Amino acid sequence: MSTWRCVKQCGACCNLDPSDRPDLEEYLPPEQLAIYLSMVGEDGWCVNLDRDTQSCNIYEDRPSFCRVQEDTFVAMFGIEPEDLNDFAIACCR
Repeated sequence: MSTWRCVKQCGACCNLDPSDRPDLEEYLPPEQLAIYLSMVGEDGWCVNLDRDTQSCNIYEDRPSFCRVQEDTFVAMFGIEPEDLNDFAIACCR
């Protein structure tokens, strides 16, 4: 069984293009949706992604929807803690 872990200098989850996520309004409350949309650059990538280092410029202060952790995924997607590993791996593929 594979175990999910964030890969440094990946940035894959920083592609925030709303056209790739038509169901944003289903799992983000209005105030978080506004924050999410404010983070989307013209090219669909997060404005906080440092393209040279592929790292987040606001990592320590990033919004909850940017955090791969049990409470976030339960609240946003209804993913139970025991299913988070498989769900996160599927999202990265």
